[in-house]
Amino acid sequence: MSYELHLRLPDEARSLPPTPLLNLGSVWMGVHRQLLYTTVGFYVGHYMARRAAYFYAKRDLDIAEYIRTHPEDFKDKKKRKMAEVLEDFHPIR
Repeated sequence: MSYELHLRLPDEARSLPPTPLLNLGSVWMGVHRQLLYTTVGFYVGHYMARRAAYFYAKRDLDIAEYIRTHPEDFKDKKKRKMAEVLEDFHPIR
């Protein structure tokens, strides 16, 4: 038993000329689409960056205001030298 796949084209399709190898109209539409997506992506990214900058600037302003109004919570610590912070180094041979 042999199974064969037959692609049946209508007679009208057989009389049509072949499609061109390079369709300039579709290439031009692709360029438009890429320019559109690039432009939209640029402005969405720009908006998100400005929104993030505003959010972090506002947060920093709120933190600085809190520190300024509550100095008792943020007392200056005694300054220590690095020799006091680090442990003594004893190389092992």
